[in-house]
Amino acid sequence: MMDNVSQITMFFLLGLNETNNHIFTLFFLTSLCYCVILIANTTVILIIIMDKNLHEPMYILICTFCMNSLYGTAGFYPKFLWDLLSPVQVISYSGCLVQVQVIASFICADLSILAVMAYDRYVAICRPLEYHSVMSKQRLIMLVCFSWMTPSCIAGINVFLISRLKLCSQYIARFYCINWMIVKLACFPAETSVDNIFAYITMIIYLFHGFFIVLSYMYLVKTCANSIENRAKFMQTCVPHVTSLLIVLATLLFNAIIMRFGSKVFPQAFKNFVEIEILVIPPLMNPLNYGFKLTKIRNRILVVLTLKNK
Repeated sequence: MMDNVSQITMFFLLGLNETNNHIFTLFFLTSLCYCVILIANTTVILIIIMDKNLHEPMYILICTFCMNSLYGTAGFYPKFLWDLLSPVQVISYSGCLVQVQVIASFICADLSILAVMAYDRYVAICRPLEYHSVMSKQRLIMLVCFSWMTPSCIAGINVFLISRLKLCSQYIARFYCINWMIVKLACFPAETSVDNIFAYITMIIYLFHGFFIVLSYMYLVKTCANSIENRAKFMQTCVPHVTSLLIVLATLLFNAIIMRFGSKVFPQAFKNFVEIEILVIPPLMNPLNYGFKLTKIRNRILVVLTLKNK
């Protein structure tokens, strides 16, 4: 068995086995979805970079959020589109670990960026006179680095722990590589105890992120209730962040519930959608959310469109 383990150089992805009859429809819809994600996120990023009036902490964090969406979806869509047109869906061992790194760090970074956004809005509304000193350029760079580097390090440790496991199967019952599915392929379950402990630590870290975000916005709602000016500021700048938070949390929670309790109840096609919704709904909805709801971004987009039409 040990010799066979050392020879595993690729994995077979089995998620598409029950969708062969709709492969071209799925390819068209996936291509359309990815194109919209690319265009919407890139548009918001370019608008923020090119307009000096948007070089403020809140908009730079939105730009970071959209960049993270492009990063995360790049780890899934190109490979998935290729698999849709391939007779056999395979991925190399190293490619699988890279995909785990990208997708895991993308999901964690979304929560980290949302936590930084919540802190930014707290300072802007509750400590307006100190805002520019607290959210200085140096502090902003530090927070952006935190929101990217910490998830990358956590995902990197996770990948390292996975890479040391001896695996007895090449078959992953998913569209893409995901850490816990690879851990399930381990020959010796006792070897996965460190992986499981680290997974629980990661969950606790990001649960604290979630509690911090929720408590921050609850405090902001309480603070803004007594001031018309603060209520207006909350509606203009915080509602899009809260919407993005709800989108991300809802997709994560729905995914966890279905995978934990409904794996044998729901049809495979539905489970397949649940599996990839975190890579579809937030990257698609968040740039549209910010583009339509934040006045400065919306007005800038309208100006660009107007000039093009002329």
